[in-house]
Amino acid sequence: MEQEPAPLSRHLRIHQDRGHTVLEFRGEIDIVAALEIVPYLDRVTGHPGTRIVIDLREVEFFDCSGLRLLYRARSRVLDHDGQLHLVCVHPLTLRIMRVTGLTRLLPAHATLDAALGQSEATSGSL
Repeated sequence: MEQEPAPLSRHLRIHQDRGHTVLEFRGEIDIVAALEIVPYLDRVTGHPGTRIVIDLREVEFFDCSGLRLLYRARSRVLDHDGQLHLVCVHPLTLRIMRVTGLTRLLPAHATLDAALGQSEATSGSL
C-alpha cells in the first residue's frame, strides 16, 4: 500500500511503495540540496537487503552533486546486498548519466511502476 510522501526537505520526500523505500528528489539537485539529502540517503541505504527506488521525475536541475548522490546510494545499497532502481525521464539528466557511464551501472526507468516491476522480476535472484 502506498503512503503519502512525507516532506523531509524541499529537495526530498520519502515514502513506502510495495515493499520499497522511494526517495523522490525534487527541484534543483546541486551541492546545497545534496547536503540536505545525504543524511536521509545514508539512513535508508544502510540496512541489509533494503529495496530502494530513487525517483528523479520532479528534478529540474541535476549536477555532479546529484551524480555523487546516486553513486553513493548505489554503493551503499550493494554493500548491504540490497536493490536500487532509478526513475528518470529528463533528457539532460539522462544525458549526463550516459556521458559519465552511470546508466550502465544504474539504468533508468520511465515510471515508478516500471522500476517496481523490474525489482519484482529480479527479487528472486539476490
